[in-house]
Amino acid sequence: MIPGRPLRWMVTHVIDITGQNPAYRLTHRHHLEFPRVLPQCQLNLDSMNQTSATIDWHDALDLGPATVLTGIERGKYPHGNSVLVTGTNERVLIDPSLTVAELGRSFEVDRIFLSHVHEDHIPGMSLFPTVPVSCHEADAVGLTSIDGLMSMYGLPSEIEEEFRQEVLDDFSYAPRPDVSTFTDRASFDLGKVSIEVVHTPGHTRGHCAFVIPEARAAFLGDIELSGFGPYYFDACSSLESFERSIEICGQIDADHFVTFHHKWVISGRELFLEMLRDFARVITERESAMLRFMSEPKSIEECAAHRFVYRPSVDLKFVRHVETRSAQIHIDRMLKDGRILKATESSYRAA
Repeated sequence: MIPGRPLRWMVTHVIDITGQNPAYRLTHRHHLEFPRVLPQCQLNLDSMNQTSATIDWHDALDLGPATVLTGIERGKYPHGNSVLVTGTNERVLIDPSLTVAELGRSFEVDRIFLSHVHEDHIPGMSLFPTVPVSCHEADAVGLTSIDGLMSMYGLPSEIEEEFRQEVLDDFSYAPRPDVSTFTDRASFDLGKVSIEVVHTPGHTRGHCAFVIPEARAAFLGDIELSGFGPYYFDACSSLESFERSIEICGQIDADHFVTFHHKWVISGRELFLEMLRDFARVITERESAMLRFMSEPKSIEECAAHRFVYRPSVDLKFVRHVETRSAQIHIDRMLKDGRILKATESSYRAA
C-alpha cells in the first residue's frame, strides 16, 4: 500500500498498469450471447405505460421491464452493474453503483433495493436522498451508521481506519436509519411487474438475489461467478451459508442472470449452471490445496502466509487479514469433519 493512497486508488492503478484486478484471478472464460444492447444508451422507460423518460446510459441492456445499467468495464470493482425495474406503478433501482453516482442523476425512481450493504453497492444512493431504501433485515445495521457498516467487515483497526475514510470519501456513505427491511420470499408488485426476494446469505448475512419473473431475469448481487470464487471472509460472512445459497441460486427459474461485478449478464440457463458449478468448485479447490499443504503440521499463520485465496504477487494491506480468516474458517470446518487433526497446540495436519 502506498502511503496517502486509498485502497480504491491502488486497485484502479494496478488495473491500469496490468489490465487485471489484483483481487480477482480469472481461471476460465465463457463466450456469451447477450440480449439487445440499447444503441447510444437511449433507454425509453415508457414501455410499461409510465410517464415518458429517457436515460442516457452507455451499454444499457434491455431485458423488457428490467434494464441493466451497465457499470464501467461491465462492473469491474469499484464499479458495478445496477438494475432498473419498471412497472406501471413504481420504478425500483437495485444496487445503485459508483457508475450511477459518477454519471449523475438522470432519471426518477420510487424505491431503492439493495442486494446487501457493502460500500460498492450504495454510492448512487447519494443522488436519491429522499427515496425509500430497503434491504434484508440482517444487513440493516450497515445503513444505520458507519460504525454499523464497519462491524460487518470485521477489519483489524489499522486497516479499518483507512477503509472507513475511503467509504466516506470515495463511496459517499451516508447513514439511512430510516431503512425498511424485507425477508426471504418477499414479493413486491410494481404494476404488471414484480420483484421477488431470494435470501442468499454467505457473502453477508442479509445478501439477497432478486427475481423479476416478467423479465425472465435474476439479479445475483455478489454471487458474481468470477474465477476468484466466493468471498466469505468478513465478520458477517459464512462459508456454509454461501454454499447453501449457491444451491438455491441453481434452482432459480430464469433465462438471464445478472451479476453486480465482472460477468455482467449470462443468458441461457445451462451456461449459468455451468458457471455456477465452476464458481462453487473454487471452495473445494481451496480446501484440497490446504489439505495437501498440511501433510506436515502447519499453523494458521503458515497457512495464511502460503495463500490459498490470493496470488502471491498481490500486495495489498488487507490480504493477510483475508488469508488468516480463510485459514481459520477452513481449518475449523475440516477439524469438525475429521479431515485434519490437531498436531500441537497451534498446528494442524491432514488426517
